[in-house]
Parts: sequence; structure tokens; C-alpha cells
Amino acid sequence: MTDKETPASSNDDETTRAQTTTEALEWHAPVMVRIDEHTTIPHLLKERVQRGATRPLILRKVGIGDTWRSITARDFYDEVQSVAAGLMARGLEPGDRVAIMSRTRYEWTLLDFACWAAALVPVPIYETSSIDQVAHVLVDADVNLIVTETVSMAEIVRAAAEREHRDNTHVLSLDSEAIETLIAEGATVPRDRVAARADKLTTDDIATIVYTSGTTGTPKGTVLSHENFTNLCVNAHAWMPEIAAHKNSRLLLFLPLAHVFARFLQVFQISGNGVLGHAPNIKNLLPDLASFRPSYLLVVPRVLEKIYNSADTKARGPKQKIFRWAAKVAIAYSQALDTEEGPSVSLEAQHMLADRLVYQQIIRLVGGNADYIVSGGAPLATWLAHFYRGVGIPVLEGYGLTETVGPVSVNTPRLSKIGTVGPALPPMSFKISDEGEILLKGPSVFQRYHNDPEATAACFTEDGWFRTGDLGSLDRDGYVSITGRAKEIIVTAGGKNVAPAALENTMRSHPLISQVLVVGDQRPFVAVLITLDAEMLPDWLAAHSLPPMSVAEAATNVEVLASLEKAVASANEHVSRAESIRKIKVLTTDFTEANGLLTPSLKVKRLEATRRLAPVIDEIYGGPVQN
Repeated sequence: MTDKETPASSNDDETTRAQTTTEALEWHAPVMVRIDEHTTIPHLLKERVQRGATRPLILRKVGIGDTWRSITARDFYDEVQSVAAGLMARGLEPGDRVAIMSRTRYEWTLLDFACWAAALVPVPIYETSSIDQVAHVLVDADVNLIVTETVSMAEIVRAAAEREHRDNTHVLSLDSEAIETLIAEGATVPRDRVAARADKLTTDDIATIVYTSGTTGTPKGTVLSHENFTNLCVNAHAWMPEIAAHKNSRLLLFLPLAHVFARFLQVFQISGNGVLGHAPNIKNLLPDLASFRPSYLLVVPRVLEKIYNSADTKARGPKQKIFRWAAKVAIAYSQALDTEEGPSVSLEAQHMLADRLVYQQIIRLVGGNADYIVSGGAPLATWLAHFYRGVGIPVLEGYGLTETVGPVSVNTPRLSKIGTVGPALPPMSFKISDEGEILLKGPSVFQRYHNDPEATAACFTEDGWFRTGDLGSLDRDGYVSITGRAKEIIVTAGGKNVAPAALENTMRSHPLISQVLVVGDQRPFVAVLITLDAEMLPDWLAAHSLPPMSVAEAATNVEVLASLEKAVASANEHVSRAESIRKIKVLTTDFTEANGLLTPSLKVKRLEATRRLAPVIDEIYGGPVQN
């Protein structure tokens, strides 16, 4: 695989149009599979059962040990039907909304598919949501029933419902046998009634309403149809069959199922031929990976950064020298794969030695069976992508939004350029506006924002292209690159436009750094707020022969600050002087979901953070913005 490989569409004049300059302005991926109006999510599950009713579909963890219980396609389908019957027995009609508030676990997938089988609309809620956030979803989506994981979550929901005077919102809890209750209630509902519900569904029907992360404002309810899911699923299987189309495919979900990325992969995996597992507790992730042995991983870049940083920091003395040498070899080896000559004989020999000494340990860390890592949600540093490919687990970086059911472009095992988010997933179309904004068309683009026609109208051009709000480019082979978000562009007092993502993403790979917020809008220069990674701090201090200290102490430590300054200097190498960071401020409190500064997908809520930290920012510049 080299950069010289191009998508299949690149030579098809009927499906692809590219400008004959250095960068294409428009790209149209071909249709791989055409679906009809009856290809709904329940239809995909039914087809999976028909292909192999007795083959494993889901592996479910039993107790605290390493035992995974196999659930066949037929058994899962039957349980879906039983839960769907219970939902119908409660008087829920087609189109009614059922919210799910839970960690990533088997019951979430079961409830999702049961809702779809009963022609209902499941609405995800993050398990970390506050009363205000829950209340917003309950009211905006007009939720009839909500199933929570725990009794304490149920109390939050009841408090939110009471505050909004929603007496018609009923609450069940998994801890209080919600599934068993639904199955018992549905025992008298004939299964042909359930089947009739699913048969009446069409691809135009609403599959779910997913609320955006709210990084730049109030979360909006994104209305996604069955076609949004199914068209993308069947075409993605045809486009990259190496991931989930084969029987040995194994995916362990540990990202929140409330996030659209994980939600899509759930349907993608079940509509393939492999098996799906769930890991609700991140603290047990490494043992779960070891026992489940996934064939591919679904991650956000922060996970890959922490794996690398942890391996580097925990290696001491000679072992650290060996690790860093092996890391350089991996990166050089991966870069050489993209040249006509390929790796030299000397580099091949070094790579074989590094594989024995270091790489196999990292591969075992993620289960020892992973062929690929699928990364999304934020940009991945190029050197880190080269590192993992050099280790032997290529990172397939992709791009997508809540409004597109997840990925609209992705690097594949056959078509990959590190530093890009891959070519368009069929049958998506990309266009770059005069302002550099990425515009999209295709069957995975959402229907509308719920109860918000103005916002819906504002995000589409007159000729029907969806405005992503992201800035990027297309090369002549159709590969997409992301440079930042239009709403996040900082304009300095001198009129210089600065994309903070380019600086922030580079800095986050430093082992001491947890989160980064570049500031400088209407200011004379660019500055940055940094939070420290409390988990990594002790190992970093020990590796640098420094005594233990708290985060607050580290924030003013000379050697810590010197290391952070190096990270800033490295980031500044990628931008002009006018865009470079001139001052840093180390905070003593991290950005977290709990304090409302981080989304569940680990992105900084920029507007909220800059508002809340305004006094700190003003201190950097000697006062507030002078109008």
C-alpha cells in the first residue's frame, strides 16, 4: 500500500470530477450498493440471522472474570422481539421516543434494536448528563419512556421530568430488572404484531434523534433516518470488507454508545459477519481487550496518545532508550512504505529487532489480535499514525459528524494516506467552498434538526449541500484533509486568522498535557491554557528524577514548565510567527465531563471554557478586550 494508490472512483469520469489543479474542489464517490425503501435497520438484522442463525453475533461478559458468553444471531433476534413486544404492551406507538441513559453495555444494543423492531425512536443520553441536560432531551424529543442503567440515574431523570412537569414520562432501570419487566409484559403480544411493525418501516422513517456534543453552543437534536444508517452500512461493507464483512471480525465497544460514532459501528458490526462485545468500565479495559481479542479497535486519538505516552514514561533507564529507538524505527519504517524504494535492508533488520523487543508488547496490550485501529472524533498527529503503522497496527483515520451518522470519509486497508482522513465513503460527495469549508451531499446526511427549522435551513446551501462548519481540502486523488472548524477560527487584533486545532493537536501528544485551549481572539498575540494529566504526572516525574508533587505544585515547577515550553516550540514550528503561541498558562484544574468543560467524546467545550476562564485569559493579556 502506497500513496500512489487511489480510490476506485478516481478514474471514473461519470462518478468523479476533480479540478486539474493542485487541489480538487469537488469529489463524488461511486455507489457501491443500491438499497430499496425496505432496507431498514431491522431488515439488516433479519438478513444477518438468515446468513447464519447459529453463528455467534454478540459476546457478553459473564461476571468479573475473563469469560465471554456467546449469543447467536437467532438468540439475539428472539430477545429483541421479546423486548419489542414489551415496549408495544406499554402502549407505545410507531414513532414514539424511548430514551436510553447508560454506559456502553449489551442492554443498550438490545434496547436499540428492540425499539427499531417496534418502529420506535431510541434517543441516547450520556450517563454523565446533568438534570438540565436530561430535561432538555426529555422536552425537546418528547420522550415517552426512558430506560436508565442505575437507580441513581433514574432519580436524575425523575427530577428532570418533575421539573418540566412531564407526568407522562415513565422510567425503568436496568438495575431494577427493566429488561425482565419488558419481556414479561410483552409475553401476551403476538410476534406477528411485532413483525408487522418492522415490515411497515421504510428508509425514510426516523431511526434516532442524537444530540450534538455542544462544543460551540446548545446541543441540537439531529434527526437520523433508517436510510442514513443502512445506506452507509452496506456501502461501507462493500468499500472496506476487511473490517467487518468476514466471520473473524471482532469489535469491542468501549466508547459511549450515546455518541453517534459508536452507535453507527454497533449497527455496522451487527450487519456484517463478525461479533460484537461491550466494555462498560474503562478501568477494566486492558483485561477485557486481552480476553476479547478484538480484530479492530474503535478509538479517539486521545486513547492512542495515552497508550504511547504510558509506554514511554513507564520505561526507565535502558528500557526507555530501547523504546524510543524502536519508536523512531517504527516511524521511519512507516514513512519508507510510502516511497517507491520502500524500507532499506538496514531498516528492515532494525524493524525486525524492534518488533521482538517492543512492538509485540504493544500489540499484546490491545489484545494481540488487532489488524486495524479506526480513529475519529479529532485529528491524529501524523507521527503517531506512522508509529502505529510501523508497530503493525495501521490506524484508519476517518472523518464524520453527528449529522452524517458518523464517517463520511475514511482511510481503508487498501486506500490510505497518513495525514488525511481518507477518501469519501461511497456514495458521498465532497465539495470545498470558496471559504474553504467542507460541504457534503449523500444518503448519510441527516434529515433535519428537531424542532429547529431555522438551524436546519442555515446549515444547507441553496443547492442542497450540507455545511459542515469544518475547514479542509481535497487532493487530486480525492483524499480529504481537515484544518479546523470555521467557528473556532481566532482573529487576532492584528487581523491574523489562526486555526487553534493545528496547535492544540500537536501539543496534546506531550505526556504531561491533558487538555489544551489556544486563545487570542481580538488579542495582540496567541496564548495557550494547558491542563496537566494527573494520571501521567507521577511516572513523568520519576522518569525525570523529580520528587512526587501535586498538580498544583507541578504547574509552577521550573522543569515541568521547561518541558511544556518545548512542546509549545514544537507546535510553533508548524505555523507562521503571527500564528505562534507567545505565552502559556498552566491550570491546576483539568477539563472534565464532570465540570462541564469536556464533551463525552473528549472534546473541549470551547465557548464554555473561554467564558468560564475569562479572568485567567484577561490576566494573560493585562485586562479584557478593549472595544
